[in-house]
Amino acid sequence: MKILGIETSCDETALALFENEKLLYSKVSSHIVHKNYGGVVPELASREHDKILPQLFKDCFKTLDFSSNELDLIAVTQGPGLAGSLISGASFAKGLSLALNIPIIGINHLEAHIFANILSDPKLSFPFVCLLVSGGHTQLWYVKGLSKYKLLGETRDDAAGEAFDKGARILGLGYPGGPEIERHSKNGNPKKINFPRALMKENNLEFSFSGLKTSLLYYCRKNKKNNISDIAASYQNAIIETLLEKLKWALRLTNCNVCVIAGGVAANAHLRNLAEKFLHKKKIIFPRMDLCTDNAAMIAFLAYLYSKDKKFTKIDFKIFPNMKINHNEY
Repeated sequence: MKILGIETSCDETALALFENEKLLYSKVSSHIVHKNYGGVVPELASREHDKILPQLFKDCFKTLDFSSNELDLIAVTQGPGLAGSLISGASFAKGLSLALNIPIIGINHLEAHIFANILSDPKLSFPFVCLLVSGGHTQLWYVKGLSKYKLLGETRDDAAGEAFDKGARILGLGYPGGPEIERHSKNGNPKKINFPRALMKENNLEFSFSGLKTSLLYYCRKNKKNNISDIAASYQNAIIETLLEKLKWALRLTNCNVCVIAGGVAANAHLRNLAEKFLHKKKIIFPRMDLCTDNAAMIAFLAYLYSKDKKFTKIDFKIFPNMKINHNEY
């Protein structure tokens, strides 16, 4: 079965092609236009998707040297994300589905991030705890299987990735903020400044990063930024240590020995380096670097899993900018 995956939830246009469990093609085009504004401009993002998607589609079949008529299924992000961006991808996907007379599946972007870890480790078995951490979400999930999830905790305000972006803006760094703070942290002392960690009562699995961001703002107002490496390193360390401490508690509370870390923040080197220290003797799985940020490979792969049970979507499906993962309390 050949499955075309399309991802346009935010500011990256991505397209991938799967044949059964083999990834044949995957490409991501990041929108550099947003760097001029210090953040994503929704209208510009949707315009970029409309421009880039046809180019990626053409490149895919030229690279693989076969016809789009050989496709069996279309998979596209249904949510969450920016409304205009989601509409761009869904409209393109629906047009292909109708033109080729093949089924379509609307995919939950967050759920796809969780299962991207199976692409990195095909031997990953259930159950496991997932720390899903990105620009828009910070959540802890207990995963027993496909469609069998329990939400353990999530952020009350800013997501971790959002805290990185806002922190970078306070420090006068570029966008996106996570890589910028990580780059400036390399020569800094992560213990230099004791930034606050919120909701750290033991076994509390909720997150809050708004107070940390405010603390950074006040610190920078009172102190010169000539030690920006130390500031960035200490700020990053506060976020990462909070994430890993909560993940450690989640593993203990669920009596689980396997954890996966998914989403864009999973690419952070400090997070990867500290994980072994915090999660001693636990099996830790990170997605490949190309599967951390938004990509279409994870969209196509999750569609492949759902297609086994013939779980297709009606052609007139709606997009959901605030889409949640359905979960059960068991």
